[in-house]
Amino acid sequence: MMKRCDWVTSEQLYIDYHDQEWGRPSRDDRHLFEMLCLEGAQAGLSWWTILQKRANYRRAFDQFDPWKIVTYDQQKIDRLLEDPGIVRNRLKIKSVISNAEAYLRIIESGQRFANYIWQFVDGEPIINHWHSGLDVPASTGISEQMSRQLKKDGFKFVGPTICYAYMQAVGMVNDHLVDCFCHPEITN
Repeated sequence: MMKRCDWVTSEQLYIDYHDQEWGRPSRDDRHLFEMLCLEGAQAGLSWWTILQKRANYRRAFDQFDPWKIVTYDQQKIDRLLEDPGIVRNRLKIKSVISNAEAYLRIIESGQRFANYIWQFVDGEPIINHWHSGLDVPASTGISEQMSRQLKKDGFKFVGPTICYAYMQAVGMVNDHLVDCFCHPEITN
């Protein structure tokens, strides 16, 4: 049996997320945008809650197409607030729209979103060597810096803890435990 990080449950969806996505460097603009929005939706909740609703989020938010999301009007927001497949929190729903607007400002400036996000780690993943989940920080100086810049640029629900969870999810940091089979796979 393969050793995994200690936060992984026996749920297949969680196992698949851990094994195939979490901590693996992503430079896909749309995926990076989606994950930023989902990490924000997770604030105050468990990632498991959001992971189970991920397909619903994709449906509700037009596959996280920022060009469509910026056109959402009050009628669309009202429909989202009634959608049981997502977290029905007005501020979190509106944050996705704000994030899409901020995303498009970055794109319109001639920069790829991936380059904008990865600048915080100088374009390369930080490889950590944690032996226990208790060793993994909730935030770092880099996630605090990232949070300040994202907020300045108009993003919402991007506090330092959310930013660090995001960095872990999209592979900006390899926080797989050293005895997890993914750690050396991603490091190499």
